[in-house]
Amino acid sequence: MSEKEVLLTKEGLSRLEDELEHLKTVKRREVADRIKQALAFGDISENSEYDDAKNEQAFIESRIVKLEKMLRNARLISEDDIQSEVVGLGSRVKLKDLEYEDEFEYMIVSSAEADPGEAKISDESPVGEALIGKKPGDVIEVEVPAGLVRYQILAVNGRQ
Repeated sequence: MSEKEVLLTKEGLSRLEDELEHLKTVKRREVADRIKQALAFGDISENSEYDDAKNEQAFIESRIVKLEKMLRNARLISEDDIQSEVVGLGSRVKLKDLEYEDEFEYMIVSSAEADPGEAKISDESPVGEALIGKKPGDVIEVEVPAGLVRYQILAVNGRQ
């Protein structure tokens, strides 16, 4: 069975590679030291420090496996892949909320590098999915947990 291709921007690829390196070199060592210290306390059957450290170790190892899989299946989005006037993966989209008149900008990325705090939304999210293939001037309606929202696309990649 073939694994799903992971589309990444250059920045997203770099961030995932950095996270993987940090987990392998720093976090693994830190958690191993915590386990060693917890074992020094003796009986591990009632040792919460040991349990916490083992749980963290399991989380780190599973994240390493997940990152390695993503990077193995990664395909870099090139500037040529980004359409200038239609919303697609890698596009920067300026939107206007038609109810509140607020304007904001999102970058459409794959779910592997989505980060709403940095205004990077997944192409698989409700808003991201509704934006794909649209052009400046188009209005989208999206059902989100807060209800129905209506956005007008003001610009795609700086073009109106």
